[in-house]
Amino acid sequence: MKNQKKRKIRWGKTLTIYAMMLPALVYFLINNYLPMFGIIIAFKNVNYSKGILASDWCGFDNFKFLFASGNAWRITRNTVLYNVAFIILGMVLGITVAILMNEIRGKIPLRIYQTLILLPYLMSWVVVSYLCYAFLSSETGFINNTILPLLGIDKTIAFYQQQKYWPFILTFVNLWKNMGFNMIMYYSCIIGIPGDYYEAARVDGASKWQQIKSVTLPCLKPTIVTLLILNIGKMFYSDFGLFYQVPKNSGLLYNVTQTIDTYVYNALMTQNNIGMSAAAGFYQSIVGFALVLITNMIIRKIDRENAMF
Repeated sequence: MKNQKKRKIRWGKTLTIYAMMLPALVYFLINNYLPMFGIIIAFKNVNYSKGILASDWCGFDNFKFLFASGNAWRITRNTVLYNVAFIILGMVLGITVAILMNEIRGKIPLRIYQTLILLPYLMSWVVVSYLCYAFLSSETGFINNTILPLLGIDKTIAFYQQQKYWPFILTFVNLWKNMGFNMIMYYSCIIGIPGDYYEAARVDGASKWQQIKSVTLPCLKPTIVTLLILNIGKMFYSDFGLFYQVPKNSGLLYNVTQTIDTYVYNALMTQNNIGMSAAAGFYQSIVGFALVLITNMIIRKIDRENAMF
């Protein structure tokens, strides 16, 4: 009887926690686990009249389209190099802005400070394809019609016809779009650092930069490592909206704007072969998983305490 009462008490205490977990569990089940059934599409020659399960197996034929064409190196290069730039620059910018926000905390009015905290999020919401087009359009764009004349430049720049500008444009737009999220992640860790650490550093005569180097950055190290591993795991994925909508899917720009995701989408639209699309997604997932394991293994050898597992 006593054991039964104890179990009831324990269940009563944990019921609220399980109830809070339920929406997230349902979400992951529907959005992450049930779709895994679709992996078999990557190995099938899908015939809509037969259905997915009854369609013929085709082995690895769906994977060949990614590597058989001459575009495989180009799209892989673009996907990886852009993500490397996004990870490094996004991390540096996010940490820098988070430290600056922490330094001005309490030194300016609260409402202004709250506005500055929300500003990166507002910036990320307004970075959409039509806004970029409003800046870059040859005919009505803000850059060609306003900024260049102010600088005394008479010529019009055809952004959607020249490849050389787009590595910088895409990198800038990505940083603009994601700065709010990156900043909040690091800022939430910075405000959790005990003030005693900074007080001890000031007593020892440390300057502001020395406090950042000796206190802030070491305390941010676990967060930096965790986000680095997660971002490396997504290195073979790309922001579809960024690489498809912002350049307007211009064929003239494919050499510097087309990634694995946009290439697969265009192939799907022209060939209507969902098997190839599933194969590309499966390939990206496997490579991403391998990158996470390799990165975590390297970090564990260097600093075991900061490894994820």
